[in-house]
Amino acid sequence: MNQNQTRTLWISIGLGIFSMILIYSYSQEKKAEYDKRYGTSKRILIAAKDILEMQTIDETMIEFAEVPQEFAQPGSITEPDLVINRVAATPFKKGEQILNTKVLSLGANTGLSNQVAPGKRAISIPIDEARGVSKLVQPGDRIDILSSIEVGKGINKDLEVKTILQDVVVLATGLKITNNIPRVREKAGFSNEEFFRNLNGDTSFSTVTIEVDPQEAQSLVYIMATSPGSLFFSLRNPNDRIKNTIPTSTVNSVLGRASIPQFTAPAPQPVVQKPAPLPVKRVPASTRRGPFIEVK
Repeated sequence: MNQNQTRTLWISIGLGIFSMILIYSYSQEKKAEYDKRYGTSKRILIAAKDILEMQTIDETMIEFAEVPQEFAQPGSITEPDLVINRVAATPFKKGEQILNTKVLSLGANTGLSNQVAPGKRAISIPIDEARGVSKLVQPGDRIDILSSIEVGKGINKDLEVKTILQDVVVLATGLKITNNIPRVREKAGFSNEEFFRNLNGDTSFSTVTIEVDPQEAQSLVYIMATSPGSLFFSLRNPNDRIKNTIPTSTVNSVLGRASIPQFTAPAPQPVVQKPAPLPVKRVPASTRRGPFIEVK
């Protein structure tokens, strides 16, 4: 290798090193610019594959990802122990950030009693599609309860509809409870294998549990005992907390006509009994003097 070739080689090496320095400086400058604009990077957990709603999350479903601090969503999880063995409250797409607001904790079933306010009672009412707003009621909703009751007897018998309770909170629909994991463990028919059934969107329930005071609970039991199937729900907007005075509906109010006075039979008059006549004593003729005398 002659002197010119050696010089050319060293010039090439020097240019290569200089280029690498320029590239490194540029990358560091851009990193500083991005850090200033978006913040430093953050290591968070994302879904490694699609995760279904109400599915228990295991270690194969999550992975780490580095994202700019500004792109990390509020509530993003950074530790696997905080998400493994928890339940997905909503579906996750592959690459979606795992948030603590979208996972539910497994634990012992605490039941419903802790969710009943002091001084209140929980009571279940049987419903169907017609009486229960097509079973679109969810735990946490607020409803009004209407009752249709027959009143009077005979020719005075009539049907009245009255809104008996307003702004009533729904605690549960079937087995789906407020603030609880909406799934239930069941067994398959023949295999006897256990599986979890997702209760979100489930309409197989036949009762709704509401929160009322003791007197209201007593009245509801009376209606259910005397007129089964006479209770109906109407669904309220969650921000509507106003209780209105609603008059009773009858056939006359529905048809928009004046109320017809009901026939009332006249009260029976008391029977005045006449006093019995006093007995008459006759005096024998042998002892009487003068004309015949009646002695009373």
